[in-house]
Amino acid sequence: MTKLSDVYVGKRLFCGQSAIPQINLGIGPLEARGSAYFEGPTVTGLFPSPWPYAANMVGPNINLDSPFTFTPGGLYNPYSQMVLGNSGVLGNLDIGFAVTARGPIIGLDVISIIGGRRLSSCKTFDISHPSKKDYRLRHSCPEGPSNDVYVRGRLKNKKNIVLPEYWKDLVDINSITVSITPIGAPQDIFVKRIALDKILLDSNSVIPINCHYHVYGERIDGESLIPEYEGESPADYPGNNNEYSVVGYHYDVKENRND
Repeated sequence: MTKLSDVYVGKRLFCGQSAIPQINLGIGPLEARGSAYFEGPTVTGLFPSPWPYAANMVGPNINLDSPFTFTPGGLYNPYSQMVLGNSGVLGNLDIGFAVTARGPIIGLDVISIIGGRRLSSCKTFDISHPSKKDYRLRHSCPEGPSNDVYVRGRLKNKKNIVLPEYWKDLVDINSITVSITPIGAPQDIFVKRIALDKILLDSNSVIPINCHYHVYGERIDGESLIPEYEGESPADYPGNNNEYSVVGYHYDVKENRND
């Protein structure tokens, strides 16, 4: 094996045998200066393996003459490979561990495979049970035919439910509904008036108001939801699909489900 301290290639570098790279790197006057071809496999850094994993393998930097590799703001320093600028993958991308994105993940379909099941119809949380040892607790999210927000609370010795200040710019006042649950005794409570900033209650009882309340309102910062429509998939939705992320279609798609 010949050992050289430095090698300078002024035009092109070829390692291996193939006619294809000569076309890729140009022929004659179209030859690309500073281009190179490696038939592979190639290894950069520490990649201990008795067989080649791929045509190009990249591992951690183990060069003692090199400065310590460090990326400012990186979550997993030091990195084995860093790309500056846009990158493209013309094929599947197999990731063995975590994916961290500093911006949106955009795709025609984002698929998540968890436990061999595809459950797109229900949105849930699943946590360790707060009271029973070795148990878990799973709840499903409530769903409805409109894009609603709500507030809830308790009212005692008062007649006004104060709404959040931003509701006046977020909620259609004509869509607001109020549910009242009297506490302690029947109080014959009713809604007297709905304003932008509060809801006025009154009662036909002589005792002061003491109740729980639930207030719902439909958002006005987007189009009204169309609950039923003709079609074969969410892509057929007649409204503005850009305002929605549909579980099981745009994200969190799991396998082996018969829709």
